[in-house]
Amino acid sequence: MEPQRRPLPQILVLISHLELITPPSRLADEVQKVLPTYAGVADIRVVDVPFADALALAKDARRRKTFDVLVCAGATGAYLRANLDAPVVLMPITGYDVIFALEQARRVSKAVGVLSYRRPVAELQIATDLLTVRCRQETYTTLAQAEQKIELLSAEGFEVIVGSSMVTEVAARRGLTGILINSPISIKRALDDAIALASNARADEARKARFSTILEYLGDGVMVTDAKLQVVAANAALARLCDVNVDEAIGELGVWFGIDEVLKTETPKTSQVLTLGNRTLVYSVTPIPDEEGQSGAMLVVQDASIVQRADRQIRAEARRRTFTASYRLADIAAQSDVMLDVIDLARRYAQSDTTVLITGESGTGKELFAQGIHNESTRASRPFVAINCAGFPESLLESELFGYEEGAFTGTRKGGKPGLFEIAHTGTVFLDEIGEMPISLQTRLLRVLQAREVVRLGGTQPTPIDVRVIAATHRNLKERVASGEFRQDLYYRLNILRLKLPALRERGGDVALLAETLLARLASGASFKKVSVEQIIASLMPFLMRHTWPGNVRELENVMERAAVLLGGSDAQDVGSADLARAIFDDEEVLTASASLSSGKAAVLDLVESRDRVRMLQVIGQCDGNLSMAAKQLGISRSTLWRRLKTDSGA
Repeated sequence: MEPQRRPLPQILVLISHLELITPPSRLADEVQKVLPTYAGVADIRVVDVPFADALALAKDARRRKTFDVLVCAGATGAYLRANLDAPVVLMPITGYDVIFALEQARRVSKAVGVLSYRRPVAELQIATDLLTVRCRQETYTTLAQAEQKIELLSAEGFEVIVGSSMVTEVAARRGLTGILINSPISIKRALDDAIALASNARADEARKARFSTILEYLGDGVMVTDAKLQVVAANAALARLCDVNVDEAIGELGVWFGIDEVLKTETPKTSQVLTLGNRTLVYSVTPIPDEEGQSGAMLVVQDASIVQRADRQIRAEARRRTFTASYRLADIAAQSDVMLDVIDLARRYAQSDTTVLITGESGTGKELFAQGIHNESTRASRPFVAINCAGFPESLLESELFGYEEGAFTGTRKGGKPGLFEIAHTGTVFLDEIGEMPISLQTRLLRVLQAREVVRLGGTQPTPIDVRVIAATHRNLKERVASGEFRQDLYYRLNILRLKLPALRERGGDVALLAETLLARLASGASFKKVSVEQIIASLMPFLMRHTWPGNVRELENVMERAAVLLGGSDAQDVGSADLARAIFDDEEVLTASASLSSGKAAVLDLVESRDRVRMLQVIGQCDGNLSMAAKQLGISRSTLWRRLKTDSGA
């Protein structure tokens, strides 16, 4: 389909006369001669009209929208500009016009009078010198003045009068010869200006129309005012939200929303809350500056309930985007053999798509391992969806896992909702606390694992899924199978690859490493800038090593955060006092530890020295035994590196 062509600019050339004449007039004839130039560019009409009827004709044409711009000459144009709400372009008088008219005038008489509207023609003196004519120039602002000036020129012997179409008619009444001053050049210039003005006006109208359409399409109430608090634009939503007629209640709106204050201070108001009747509104007022300063303000009003729904939707979308795994197996701090073996086994499991069952006490890091396995698998770029099976009531857990169709139960979302298995398609589902899943749901889960398809609540059509399942529990599933609380067939379906995480008390030297890692992470935050990691670790080491850690790593993390709060920034002699330790630990066995403060510090120093040696040997190996290069990478001198190696080796 061809694009719709825009209508051409409509230009009305209105030529007024003292009385009705037989058209076309001489000026109309001159205009007609240039019109072929504008074929396809503009729709130009030329009208001869008595001066007394000019304003009425122009108003009627404006009302009927038969022109965009008026083009007139001399006093007629000025008169219509002052009395008509429409753009009017005057035909300019150029130096060429004067020369062209004087050349015609001197063929009639050597004495030529020139009558121009309001301003004298600056180029006249040059033209008279070139053409050797006696010339007299007069100006006028009204028709009566023009008649007086022509009578005066006639009395002084000027036989030819140069001027506008109206002036030449007055001259002819006095028996003088009138020469039209408007040349084709000035006519074309006026028409060009009129077409440009019309095109710009139409573009402005189109922009306003688009703006109005956009305003009406918006659900938010919008109003634009000028600097005097007059309405420039407003949409129906604003009237509906405020329950007012905008034009009639502009004063109240200005006070309610503080628009007058914004206009005075030029300071915007954002995310303000206003209660009108039983409706709560959220609004913003923004000043609109222009080149000359403050030109107005824009008010945007929203229904608070819609904002709240949008906020919930944004949060829901953000939740969907958070179906990613943050941790990698390399992030797990460990140096004990038992933990390093578990990490190595997890890496091997990551290369398979087989179901994994992670067991271990609460706080041992089961989800961290699940995320690490996902991130080292071929599904790393796909969703990682985690759900705690103990954190939902049975009915809600079922809809979360398997989704539901619209109308499946009261309060369902329009169009239904996909379950987490559908969301995790091509990725990984982590079922934490699987031992707490109700028996009725275990049956549905078993079918999903066997058939690799899911049926939404209230639905009949199965949806194929491709997911890897990682389950975790702190329960003894064999005991729950024996007691009838867990399906045996589901247990065997889950217990294919088993990963048993050791408790923290079984991890030997990992306590000090984990404590230092956790405390260093806290110290990097803005809230704990004064925390001295080495100082606190040295002070608490006797207590850390004595504790049995029933809460495992989660408990250690809590203890280190408590220590950072209580010990951060303390003096060295105060750190590690029994009072502070009692505030940090609630285990009396820990508080009666026989280890001394110095032995705690020694343990830390041994740990640091051991790590330093490992680090030095790693760098030396990377540098192929070149001690100078290794020392440079370590930021120490070659002699210092050599001395530390000798000291560590016992030489």
